[in-house]
Order: sequence, then structure tokens, then C-alpha cells
Amino acid sequence: MSLDLRQLRQFISIAELGSYRRASEALRIAQPALSVSIQKLEHIVGVQLLERGAKGVSLTAAGAALMEDARRALFHADQARQSARRVALGELGRLRLGFVGSATYMLLPRYLPTFRRRYPDVELELREDSTVRLAEMLRANEIDAALVRGPLAEDPSLSAWVVERDSLILALPAAHPLTGGRVALQSVRSEPFVMYAPDKVPGLNGVTQALCRKAGFSPRISQEAIQVQTVVSLVASGLGVALVPGVTRAYSTPHVEFVDLSDEDAYEALAISLVTHHDTSCAPVLKLRDVMLSMDEDCS
Repeated sequence: MSLDLRQLRQFISIAELGSYRRASEALRIAQPALSVSIQKLEHIVGVQLLERGAKGVSLTAAGAALMEDARRALFHADQARQSARRVALGELGRLRLGFVGSATYMLLPRYLPTFRRRYPDVELELREDSTVRLAEMLRANEIDAALVRGPLAEDPSLSAWVVERDSLILALPAAHPLTGGRVALQSVRSEPFVMYAPDKVPGLNGVTQALCRKAGFSPRISQEAIQVQTVVSLVASGLGVALVPGVTRAYSTPHVEFVDLSDEDAYEALAISLVTHHDTSCAPVLKLRDVMLSMDEDCS
């Protein structure tokens, strides 16, 4: 028979209080029942653990030997209980979070410090990739959640929450004559465009192509790229103009000017969503979602 944690707790209480009566009162258990429980414990161990005397109850040598291990067993049992509870509540464990590169401009710096402060025992494992690749990793259970741009293909197994909205702006080489004020997208219709690779970044590609069509033209593509930072670098290199998220201004460069568009459809044309499995068992994901959504409400 194995030792019972309840019996160990009773044994420690009697030894520390030096009395069956005081222990029974502290544990809120009838004294006869407490005596029977200790007898069963001694039977399991095979030796006498406590002895009554004129000055109360004291430990035998065997009882003293058991005492330290009994305290350690209760401590580890309580730690295990707390750990299991905290994992279930999302306060302990690991969160594998994927993200697109542009999430590093404002979104991650805005939310992650608060999340880490509230849940310091959650280990964050961050992985940067394209929206397409992140969706593949999510479906393959290689990550627990992803911050992606644009709507994913309809998938009933996934849930998504918009955590950042942004407008499209125009990135121009610094010496371009249109720098300095708001412009209509149609004014650069004859310019070469640096565009997002449709197979790797379908969300941004689709939104930018649609905005150009609404402005009355199809962009003449000079170069394709995957990361927003790369698009900006190619604009700086004189390979064309580009439509980029407004947050890109946070990482300005002297070789590129960012210009607001007067086109109404450019306003809040973009979104980054937190995406995870519909029935996720990763509680830290839900904690991160709550942090993001609650902070948005506080700012609204």
C-alpha cells in the first residue's frame, strides 16, 4: 500500500502540536478517527511513528526519520497542484507564437511587455515568417498561434481576432517630386511598383492590387518581395514606389518618404489578426488574446 498524503498531513500535525486532541481540532476531524488513521499509517510503514507520554505525543526515531520526507512530499504535492492549476489557467507553460515581420513595428512592442509582466512564468517562443507559412505551421501544430495579415482562407478549425488595424500609405524614393503632402494613388499610376509576392504574401498583395484597381490602373511591377522591410529597401534603391502599412513610418529611412493617400479605400485597409485553433488547449494563447483585446478597449 502507498502512503496517503492526508495521513502524512495528519501525522505532521500531531507531531508539531504534540497532541492528538489539538491536532484533531486543527484538522477538524474526530480524535478517534485521527487515531485510526495514524494506526493505518504505522501499519503501512511497518513501525511505530508516534508515542504518547506524560508530556504529550512525541516522535519515535522512525517517526523523526519520516518527518522530513513527509514535509517534502506535501510540499511537492502542493507545488504539483499549483503548477497544474496555473498551466490550466494559462499562467505557466509555453506559448509558441508566430508573427509577420511588420508586427514588430508596433504590435509586439505594444502588447508583449504587458503580457510578460502579467504572466512571467509563460515561456514565449517567437517565430517570424510569412502569412502563408505561418498558417501552414499553425495547421501542423508547429506553433500555438500566429499574428498574420489579411484574412486567411475560410477554415472552420481556426479562430481569429483582429488586434491591429492600419491604413495603406505610399512609399516613395526621397527625391520623388510627389513627396511632401497627401496624394491620390492614381498620380503614381505610371510608376514601377515594388509589390508583395502573391504566393507568399497573398493578403498584402490582394489588398494593394485591389486599391490600385479602384484607382483605375493595374500596377506595373518591377520587383516582388516578401517582407515589408525589404519592400522599403527596394524603394530606397530606386526600383519603384510601393504601398506599405502605415506603421512602417516607425522605421523611417532618409532614402524613403512616406506619404498619406487621399483615397478613402486606403483608410484602415489592413488588419493583423491573432489566429489559433478553434478548440485550442493552449491556455496562454487565450491570455494573450485577452491582453490584446482588453488593451484595445482601454484605448478606445
